[in-house]
Amino acid sequence: MELVWTNELSVGNANIDEEHRNLISMINNVKHEIKTRNSSALPQTFKQLENWLYAHFANEEKIAQAINFPFDQHKLAQQHSLRELQHLRDELVAKDGIWSDSAAHHFIRSLKKWMIDEHIINLDMRMKTALQNYAYNFWPDCGHGESGYAAVGQQIP
Repeated sequence: MELVWTNELSVGNANIDEEHRNLISMINNVKHEIKTRNSSALPQTFKQLENWLYAHFANEEKIAQAINFPFDQHKLAQQHSLRELQHLRDELVAKDGIWSDSAAHHFIRSLKKWMIDEHIINLDMRMKTALQNYAYNFWPDCGHGESGYAAVGQQIP
């Protein structure tokens, strides 16, 4: 079953929500490679997910700092979850496509739990109350003449 972003997963910021949509899509790609035991594509698919996560975590930190949201514990949790994801990746890649259906199901369930339950619901939802004081398309002015707002769906560097 594909992971699907729903309005219930919105943290109240267009940039973060769009990034979560993209990350969910990437996790669905990883899940596909696991299900099909595509060991040649799996490392690259995981690497793409990791690269997006680094950018996503940096963007969340920029927003948190701009809205004065305490981010130290959030950042530690992000680092821990990234290490968990890397461990999962290493474990799968080491198996070189040779895993049982039950193992595939376990890895897929772990990805869903990690992205939806741990990252979005248990971690990022903590920012929702603070974000409600800002426009949905709020983006921090970083002193480079930016307006402080992004168009919905616009990718922010």
